[in-house]
Parts: sequence; structure tokens; C-alpha cells
Amino acid sequence: MKNCLVVDDSKVIRKVARHILESLDLSVSEAVDGRDALTQCETSVPDVVLLDWNMPVMSGMEFLQALPDANLSARPKIIFCTTENGISHIKAAVEAGADEYVMKPFDRETLESKLTIVGVI
Repeated sequence: MKNCLVVDDSKVIRKVARHILESLDLSVSEAVDGRDALTQCETSVPDVVLLDWNMPVMSGMEFLQALPDANLSARPKIIFCTTENGISHIKAAVEAGADEYVMKPFDRETLESKLTIVGVI
């Protein structure tokens, strides 16, 4: 079973994402910010990270920029999941290494489509 790390400071978003991802037969772990996510990735690399942009401690963009320097056995797929919808944000995320981008609020069909595109399901 493939694993998804949901990184969001909102407990509600993590809960909604978990419900959707588990219905797609993915195992799910959660992180409350980018620093927590980086620590978890160094312990056990997920197949995919569903990453919020705006978080305290370490933002999604800071996490993405720190990922190449982390001691990981493999690089997870990254799907930015955020309310930031400006073309400049999307471009910055992709240039920083995001594999896909999904807008909040998201639904099962949208998330399933993005996970298919990145080859996780």
C-alpha cells in the first residue's frame, strides 16, 4: 500500500484529506508544518506529500526548498494543496519542485486525478 503524508496546519483539512486518501487505498500520516514533515520524511519517505503552502514554523515552499538537502532514500512526489491560486504561486511551486498543484477546497475526484497524474495510483 502506498503512503501519503498530509502536511497542513489545519486539523480539519488533514481529516478531510485522510478520509479521501484512505478511500483511495492509501495509508496516511500527518504533519502539522513543514519542519514536522521533513523530520517524518527523513524517518520514512512517503510515496507522495500533500503539502499546504501557508503554515507556521516552516511553510510548504520552505519544505520544498529544504527537501533536496534532506537525507532521503528517495524523493516523494509533491502535490501542493493550497488556496494560493495566482499563476505566480503555481509557477513558483513547480519551479521549486512540486509535481502537481491542487486548489482548496478539493474533492475526491480532483485529488484522485492529481494522484493518477503523478503515478501514485
